[in-house]
Parts: sequence; structure tokens; C-alpha cells
Amino acid sequence: MTTNSINLAAQLAQAKGWDNLLRQLMLAGKALYPLNAEARNEHSEVQGCQSQVWLQLTVDDNHHVAMLAWSDSKIIRGVLAVIQEKVNQLSPEQIAAFDFDDWFASIQLERYLSQSRASGIAEVIRQIRHQSAVSN
Repeated sequence: MTTNSINLAAQLAQAKGWDNLLRQLMLAGKALYPLNAEARNEHSEVQGCQSQVWLQLTVDDNHHVAMLAWSDSKIIRGVLAVIQEKVNQLSPEQIAAFDFDDWFASIQLERYLSQSRASGIAEVIRQIRHQSAVSN
């Protein structure tokens, strides 16, 4: 990925209104480093999402987290790209302690996501926490 989370998160935080935020999410989705098609299976699928979402985390010996994800929804791909950039900067311990809800509020995501999308993203975060703890 060529951008960093500060750029994507800052772009979302500065977005004025839903249309601008949506545009930023669509652009962010193009930056998502995807989970390849072969890895999109029942083991990597996140249950409880309105859209199809697949997620895979690995943790190397240096405690570096690498998150790969994909969704059939362009909006959710954008949300996943923003999350991916943040998660890839954190260790498993930091992921466990990180307040994603406050972070989402600070970059306006919580404000504009529908209840069903917010519930799906909450499940993505639960899976990120679980997979990073198990892989650690």
C-alpha cells in the first residue's frame, strides 16, 4: 500500500458531508491491499456483515501485523482500507487495547455508517482482535 493511515484517516476527518466522505471512502477502497480470491473462503469470511467481507491477519516473529481484506461493497472496501492501514501499524497488544470506536468517531466514520454497516464493521473489529491474539 502506498499511502499511510494518517493520510486516509485525515482525509475522512476533513470530509465535509456524506457526499465528500463517500468519495473519500471510494478512493480509499482503491488503495486496499486485497485478500486474493483463493483466500476468500468460509474460513476468512466475516459473518454478521450485510456485505460479503473476508479478512485474514498474520503476525510475524517481530509482532508485525499484516491485515488483508476484501468486500464486494465499494464503501466497505474503503472502510476496510482505512482499518487496514491502522491495524498494520499496530502490534497485537496494541490492537487489543486500541479504542476503535473513538478512532472511528474522530475520523467521522461512526457518524455516517448505517446501523447495519456499523454492526458489520464491529464484527470485523472483533475478528481483527481475535485473529491478532490467536496469531500472536
